[in-house]
Parts: sequence; C-alpha cells; structure tokens
Amino acid sequence: MKASLTLLSASILLAGNAFAEEEKPKSLWKASAELGFVATSGNTETETLNAKANVSTDRKQWRHKGEITALKSSDEINTTAQKFTLMAQSDYKLEGKNFLFGVVTYDDDKFSGYEYRATEAIGYGRRVIEDTDMTLDLEIGPGARQSKLDAGETDSEGILRAAGKFDWAVSKTSKFAEVLTVEAGEDVTITKSVTSLSSQIEGNLSMKITFTYKNTSEVPVGVEETDTETAVTLVYNF
Repeated sequence: MKASLTLLSASILLAGNAFAEEEKPKSLWKASAELGFVATSGNTETETLNAKANVSTDRKQWRHKGEITALKSSDEINTTAQKFTLMAQSDYKLEGKNFLFGVVTYDDDKFSGYEYRATEAIGYGRRVIEDTDMTLDLEIGPGARQSKLDAGETDSEGILRAAGKFDWAVSKTSKFAEVLTVEAGEDVTITKSVTSLSSQIEGNLSMKITFTYKNTSEVPVGVEETDTETAVTLVYNF
C-alpha cells in the first residue's frame, strides 16, 4: 500500500511539473548586453570602454529592434573618443517575404565636428534569403536627416536610405553578421559597415569581435572623413 501511495504521489508530482513547464510562456523578446574594457599603463596610460545593449522581437506580423551603443577612450590627459548612438526599427510583414520598415537613429560623436545627427526613414524591404541558419534582408526608402554642428549651425536634408543585413549561424556556437547602410543626401552621404563574429564561451556568455567602418563624404575642417573601430567584447544573452 505504501509503495502504491508513493508511486501515485510521484506520478502526480511529475505530471504537475510537466504541466507547469508546458504552461510557462516563452518570452517573445530577446536581449543582449555587451561590454569591453581595455586599460594600459607604463609608457602610455589609456582606458577604453565599449558597451552595447539591444533588444528584439519577431512576431507573426511585426519585427521590432532597439540598440544603444557607447564608446569612451581617454589617455592620461584627455578624452580621445566619445560616442553614443541609438537606433530603433520596426518592420511590418507583408505577403511573402516583403515588409515595410520605419527606422530612427541618433548619433552623438564628440569628435565628429557635430553635436548630433538624427535620421528618420521609411520604406520597403525584402528578405531575399531565409534559411534555418542564414537570413539576408535588403531595404530601401526615403527619409530625412537633421544635423547640428559644434559651432551651433543646424542643417536638415532629405536622404535616400539603403541597407543590407546578413546573419549567418556558422555553427551551433558561432555567428557571423554584417550590416551595411548608405544614407545619401543632397550634401552628405554616410556609409557605415558593421561586421561581427561571435563565439559562445559557455551558456549565455559569448565573445564577440566587431569591426566598424564609417565614411562621411563631407566633414568640417580638421575632421577625418573615415572612422574605423575594432572592438572585442563579452556578450551576455538574456
């Protein structure tokens, strides 16, 4: 009798746990946080902090993504680099692999000659590749860009924005990504490429190498047209 009661109790407990696991809703949102820090001492003393956070969701009709990045570098005397960017995008899925998109970006780079730059764009996109381990989205559409120089002058112009976004799960533990955007305006064209490769270390923790290339066709006097950045960060996926 005792054995029967024990077996019955165990069966009820296991069934209850299984039901609880089945009822537990899966999160529709994905998020990650990145952090990289390099400090040198001796002949030169420098510190570089690179941080990024993003959140995304992919539902039946909508895709949403938001991203914040920050970078600060300094030597023993001065700050040598300081950047802050914000991006938010929403895609509305149409029939087939087509979609409409809306995107907003904000860029604050202390050493670019501009106090800030903001862009807004809407347009048409298509997922031209959609496999289990690979996707490629292409987008194009009109928009506007607002800029404020460090000297205080402001400027606003229409732009044509084109973008390509490629994601590839190279293996179960490694991922490759490339994001290329071109914002062509009447006065200034900005081209930006972000290439990254991440590899899982353990569980939700990964290491990521990112190379960023940015070219601005017209810049204030004393500012370089092309910026590059190589970052090694630790990534935690939630």
